[in-house]
Amino acid sequence: MNPSAVTGPARPEIVKGAVLSGVINAVVNGAIQAWLLRGSEVIPLSVDGISAGTHTVLGSAVPLAVSLAMILTAVAHLTVKGPKKPFFPTTLWLVVKHGLFAFGALVAGAVVWQRLFGTVEVGLVTAVILLGVIAGGVSAMVNYMTISEIVE
Repeated sequence: MNPSAVTGPARPEIVKGAVLSGVINAVVNGAIQAWLLRGSEVIPLSVDGISAGTHTVLGSAVPLAVSLAMILTAVAHLTVKGPKKPFFPTTLWLVVKHGLFAFGALVAGAVVWQRLFGTVEVGLVTAVILLGVIAGGVSAMVNYMTISEIVE
């Protein structure tokens, strides 16, 4: 396909939109996590054991990232104006793919972190910043990947 024939947004516009989406989601989800974790003095990043029953930063990041990846993929499809690929099967597949990617990346990262550094406890501010950065990163990547894939 001839790059000049692309009718969708140009790559710099997609990147700009993805960064903006990432920053907004980092702030919003950081604030939500601050409210949810209020009253906690220290929170472990990870613990050695799946059934430890302890609230951890990376344990909270997994469902946050998976849900954001799936929801924001569908939202990106709905907000793109102009010609785009159909929701089914293109975007529906992206919803599943982005959710699985977020799950795998965060779980693998948490396992490697635990193996290399063990249980490290952080304060509330650090935990909130990490969760906000993860939410922002997921949001930016998902936005960019979705729009790049669905525009015609």
